[in-house]
Amino acid sequence: MVRPADTITKHNPFSRGVSVAPALPDLSRLKPEGGKRSSKREQIVNVFLRQEGHLSADDLFDLIRKDDHRISRATVYRTLQWMVDAGIARKVDFGEGRFRFEHSYRQPRHFHLICKSCHRSFEFLSSDIEGLVEEVANARGFTPSQSVVQIYGTCEECRTGRAASGGEGHTDLVFARDALRIAIATERSGLEFYTRAARITRDARGRKVFQHLAEEEKEHLGKLEARYAELLQRDPQLESRPTFLFFKGAANGIFAEGTERLSAGNDQQALLIGIKCERGSHRFFKKYGEQFEESEGKAIFLEFADEERDHLELLIREYRALVKRQGRQRRPRPVTTPTPRAGAR
Repeated sequence: MVRPADTITKHNPFSRGVSVAPALPDLSRLKPEGGKRSSKREQIVNVFLRQEGHLSADDLFDLIRKDDHRISRATVYRTLQWMVDAGIARKVDFGEGRFRFEHSYRQPRHFHLICKSCHRSFEFLSSDIEGLVEEVANARGFTPSQSVVQIYGTCEECRTGRAASGGEGHTDLVFARDALRIAIATERSGLEFYTRAARITRDARGRKVFQHLAEEEKEHLGKLEARYAELLQRDPQLESRPTFLFFKGAANGIFAEGTERLSAGNDQQALLIGIKCERGSHRFFKKYGEQFEESEGKAIFLEFADEERDHLELLIREYRALVKRQGRQRRPRPVTTPTPRAGAR
């Protein structure tokens, strides 16, 4: 079922529950080169962006006709193709014999599970699949412009006859829920890492830095868990809805491996491991945050990337200071020759 977006409110988990109206793109920036501004096209685009789910061209035409019967089917078809070219819409094929269209603006890139029995689609995003696509493309010297992954089969409901939780597609709340879960897992593993590093570090200044970072991780973790609880209050069924983001490494905690590698008495190693973990975490959240279109999940990822960058810069400064201090301590003292006393032979 298509539902108008003016009955939906967008929520930002960093805004403490404040509702935000969905923003629409600046269409004047998206008009094709040499093209003229079209009020009909803008009307069609605005109607499309106020819907959820996957629309066929006929679905959109029926909606447009309710508002303006003067707009032709051909105009709707041309505008849909223009939206695809402009990056506002994505064209998907669910094996029905016709294309459907979904939002690209304010929506994360994702893949589909498609049931051949009921023709419903279920959306997901996997960093493992994206990584494999990038690896294959790089190995072949290929520059991809778009990747489409569609897995056909039979959904749980059609296979068992029992109603499954969730529903068609993903929602902004599910995306935000999964992004928060990944951030929480990262904070927990970071807290464990810095707590252990502070316990085994011998250098007083380095130990103080690790203790400070552990306190920050604990504070951030508490805030993230509070935001997660607020998110669940918006949808009582949110906790049980199917996972949208499949990010194995991050979900298991990016710092977990680093914690296992810590060894007592090697302060430089502890700082280097922390730098490696923070750099990997920053790159991960920044990379995927920048790939997502505007959404709550994007905001969560980029906010977290900024925090990890601050931690990374602190650790790099402390590592350089530690190397400098240790260098001074190891520098050999100059040998002085005693001056002969007066009258000595």
